[in-house]
Amino acid sequence: MRLADKVAVVTGGDSGIGKAIALAMAREGARVMIDYFGDVAPASALVEQIENFGGNAAAFAADVSKPDEVEALLAQTVKHFGGVDILVNNAGIEHRTPFLETPFDLYRKVIEINLTGVWLCSQAAAQQMVKQKRGGRIVNISSVHEDLTMPTNASYCASKGGVRMLMRTIAVELAPHGITVNDVCPGAVDTPMDAALKKDKRKYDALLSEIPMRRMAKPEEIAALCTFLASEDAAYITASSYVIDGGMMQKSGSL
Repeated sequence: MRLADKVAVVTGGDSGIGKAIALAMAREGARVMIDYFGDVAPASALVEQIENFGGNAAAFAADVSKPDEVEALLAQTVKHFGGVDILVNNAGIEHRTPFLETPFDLYRKVIEINLTGVWLCSQAAAQQMVKQKRGGRIVNISSVHEDLTMPTNASYCASKGGVRMLMRTIAVELAPHGITVNDVCPGAVDTPMDAALKKDKRKYDALLSEIPMRRMAKPEEIAALCTFLASEDAAYITASSYVIDGGMMQKSGSL
């Protein structure tokens, strides 16, 4: 198993892409700390699912935009599993509103979770990794929109653009410690968050017309790339963004 004896923290790990990543990494032998926010039931069910196939997981509630809660998440991971080897910054939110009508509080919330959360979790995890002196992996779930414009989603695009430069910069700083940092940049992914869009045939058909492969990604496909980047097979890969979008960026009209 590629992640045997490793400890992984997956933020926003109780649903969607995060859930798929937690499952994939647990199947590869990692002990997984599932960060969640809000209802504990999905996280508890995921821990049980992992344990049922012989994996090892735990769950902890933390708002990634709050420094004290991030510190508690990392401290609990170290206490429970003995260290941290992999961090997946998956927690994120999106609110589509026209730029001229976006309230400041909404912009600030998106930035705090999507960008500040990556900063806080990466710093706390990297500090622990440096202390352990055995390297580590940081994988950010970014988006094609770290490069691709998306009208009515300026806050989200700004947050992901920020994640790209944060990743590239800290990757250089952390390389001497054997810590790699990379971004995974999905296009459209088939998760519960997109259920309403799929029910609107006009919008769904318009989205698929932007994707040469004519389908959305499966969460498991995103998880497979993250698992590779967290493994020793990717030991020499850092400071890079990996687009996984079915060709969307080559055709998109910024729908």
